[in-house]
Amino acid sequence: MLVYAIDFGTSNSLLAAADEGTVYPPIPLDINAADPTILRTLLYFPNMKECFYGTRAIEEFVQNDLHGRLIRSIKKFLPMRSFVGTFIENRPVNLEDLVGFFLKELRRRGNEYFQQEVDSVVLGRPARFSENPSDDAYAQDRLEKAARFAGFKNIEFCPEPIAAAREFRSQLKESKTVLVADFGGGTSDYTILNVSQKPYQDSDVLAIGGIPLAGDSLDGGVMRHRISTHFGSGVRYQVPFGSNTLSMPSHLMEKICSPADISVLRERDTLDFFTNVRKWSLGQEDREKMDRLFLLIHENLGFGIFEEIEKLKRKLSEVETATFEFSYPEVQIREQIQRSQLDQYVNPQVERILGALDETVKRAGLQFSDIDIVYCTGGTSRVPIILEGLIRRFGQEKLVGRNFFHSIVQGLGERARELART
Repeated sequence: MLVYAIDFGTSNSLLAAADEGTVYPPIPLDINAADPTILRTLLYFPNMKECFYGTRAIEEFVQNDLHGRLIRSIKKFLPMRSFVGTFIENRPVNLEDLVGFFLKELRRRGNEYFQQEVDSVVLGRPARFSENPSDDAYAQDRLEKAARFAGFKNIEFCPEPIAAAREFRSQLKESKTVLVADFGGGTSDYTILNVSQKPYQDSDVLAIGGIPLAGDSLDGGVMRHRISTHFGSGVRYQVPFGSNTLSMPSHLMEKICSPADISVLRERDTLDFFTNVRKWSLGQEDREKMDRLFLLIHENLGFGIFEEIEKLKRKLSEVETATFEFSYPEVQIREQIQRSQLDQYVNPQVERILGALDETVKRAGLQFSDIDIVYCTGGTSRVPIILEGLIRRFGQEKLVGRNFFHSIVQGLGERARELART
């Protein structure tokens, strides 16, 4: 019996598999990607009848002049009861179905690769979808419904940090107290456990913790502090016959700090308000900012802007100064940003991310010095301010990082092999 192992991520997803005797490595899901085993968690609907995924989603989106619906970061909405779904061509589509479409495509590509129908899966999940236990359970229930929509009948969930620890276990010759720190796109997850070559037991886990903040929230910090000013943040206006000078409401500008939230600004009442702000604004520069905001909303510029922010963030992991550049008709942005500035922009989010780590260590009844190994995984673990926070707590010598993207799915594959044997 073949069992799939799926790492369904906020930004990237992978699929491996196992039978009774073998764990098969992650399969090529996207032949056009730099790493074909990684399918970016993107869906593009040019219309209600078609959907494209991963690299192809971006290509089709660009070829269609940015028309249609490009959907990303859908995993982060699972614990949000207020987020029921979205509209595609004015037709409602609930969140479980959106996630289900993506998981169904993963299953289809897996079935095509292995030339058989597989309906059993070990599905990774964050250590915590939400800090609220009720919302955490709600998120897993929605993910299970999506998996059943995709055609899976036998579904087991495995916390992603525990999966990473499974993959790490075979390398140790003696028992160690290990912190698995998984910094992804939507969540930062921590698991502290005793790891040895002995078979895994639930009692090995000393504490699990996490927070629904990670790479996407760091990108939002750059948008909030540096880029949003080009799109209406700080615009001043005066209501007719009013004497007070007002500023663009911060709660609306916060929506452009996440590409997944920009669609909320398409609501008629919000657009009417923006139209009035443009009319009431105090100068030509502010009116130009409002024009760019309308382009951001109507021309789906959010995806491209956040792609450039992500590139900037990666560059600043290696050099001290980098340039953010974005070009579109009537929108030309070029901002030079230093790593120290990036650190300042994202510091509030990083403090919360590392605060959740501190709480996890405390919950385990340990001190930082009691941790033998810190096993880092996920692309956001390479961000310097995150690494510096880990080094301050544990020391450089304890940090271990291997394959940032494959460690979780390989650990899920080990669990899939155990299930295949039963």
